[in-house]
Amino acid sequence: VGVKVGVRTRGCNGLSYTLEYTKSKGESDEEVVQDGVRVFIEKKAQLTLLGTEMDYVEDKLSSEFVFNNPNIKGTCGCGESFNI
Repeated sequence: VGVKVGVRTRGCNGLSYTLEYTKSKGESDEEVVQDGVRVFIEKKAQLTLLGTEMDYVEDKLSSEFVFNNPNIKGTCGCGESFNI
């Protein structure tokens, strides 16, 4: 069991991250294991996510995955989508 990360075309600025649970590694997925967590990166998202740090953050109002992607050139006003 692991988490699959990808990107999809959507939002007002072009691309958006996707996360889903998966039970197996896809044929062309890249697998990364960090602190015992298995993360699979979809093939078509690998160049977009190159160098990206993903963290899980909890505070009093929310809990969410946060992406720090050095490849991003711009984001939309609400922060839901980005472009490269």
